[in-house]
Amino acid sequence: MPNSLNPLELIAHRWQPSAAFVRRAALATVVMAVIIVVTGGAVRLSQSGLGCSTWPKCTPDSLTPTAAMGINGLIEFGNRMLTDVLCVVIGVFIIAARARHPRRRSLTRLGWAQFWLVMTNAVVGGITVLTGLNPYIVSSHFLAATGLLTVAVLSWKRACEGDETPRELVARPVRQLTWLLVGSAAALTVIGTVVTGAGPHAGDAKKVHRIPLDWQEITQLHVDFVYIVVGLTVALWFTLRAVKAPAAPRRMVLELLGCLALQGVVGYVQYFMGLPEIVIGLHMLGSALVWICVLRVSLSLRERGPLLEEDPGEAAADEPGAPEPQSAPALSR
Repeated sequence: MPNSLNPLELIAHRWQPSAAFVRRAALATVVMAVIIVVTGGAVRLSQSGLGCSTWPKCTPDSLTPTAAMGINGLIEFGNRMLTDVLCVVIGVFIIAARARHPRRRSLTRLGWAQFWLVMTNAVVGGITVLTGLNPYIVSSHFLAATGLLTVAVLSWKRACEGDETPRELVARPVRQLTWLLVGSAAALTVIGTVVTGAGPHAGDAKKVHRIPLDWQEITQLHVDFVYIVVGLTVALWFTLRAVKAPAAPRRMVLELLGCLALQGVVGYVQYFMGLPEIVIGLHMLGSALVWICVLRVSLSLRERGPLLEEDPGEAAADEPGAPEPQSAPALSR
């Protein structure tokens, strides 16, 4: 074997993961991206944003928190360590995607994109601490985490499909309606970060600079966009029924509606209960789940064909109810 092979190539020569393993690794990156969003919110809601007083160390003299820093130091440092776990999960996905034969460069590129997004967000997190929880940097920190979640969902989708040229399943106007939904959901997320930056939960018990806006007025704008997203989702469902779209996209739209309904309930509860921390944490989890559902709806309206290199039994196991392949030539085209 040539000595010039890099470590990933060496692994690919010795290990052939199944397509199912690659899919599970991709799904694991999605789960970890959601956990990072939620635990980042926990740091802020527990007033542990400055639990570690500096970065990349926890204190000027210590890499880890000291006993004097209490629970806040442990929470902030624990969130930093969770980034290492995220890197390991992404690393497993990159290795599995690279080792899988035939090689799919699109998957490895998406894996590396996740890695560099994590590195970028780690630096943004450090700047957040060094600037004393500047609300604009805090907002960009959350948006970068949402960007990571987006790429993770794309990786998961690509790991479940083939590499053919994308084929649209609906007419262009329906796709345009879907992109309007995606854009509105993205705006909803951005406005939500502004609410956070202007609201009372600054991330530290000390007085921290806030975005100079009335957080209740921004909250009303946030609610207005919720209605827009819900309206577009309902319109999309009726449109998909009218054009006789495949069952999968219609089912995913219903899942999105259910997620939006639960998120709306949580949102109203947190508002009328005076923003309790635990409910806000659930709202952040709901925000991540809504974004995943929106992306899945958009991605479900086109297909790239099946993974032709799969074993028939493996494909059938991943798609309950799918018919067994009739002959070997169908897999060798």
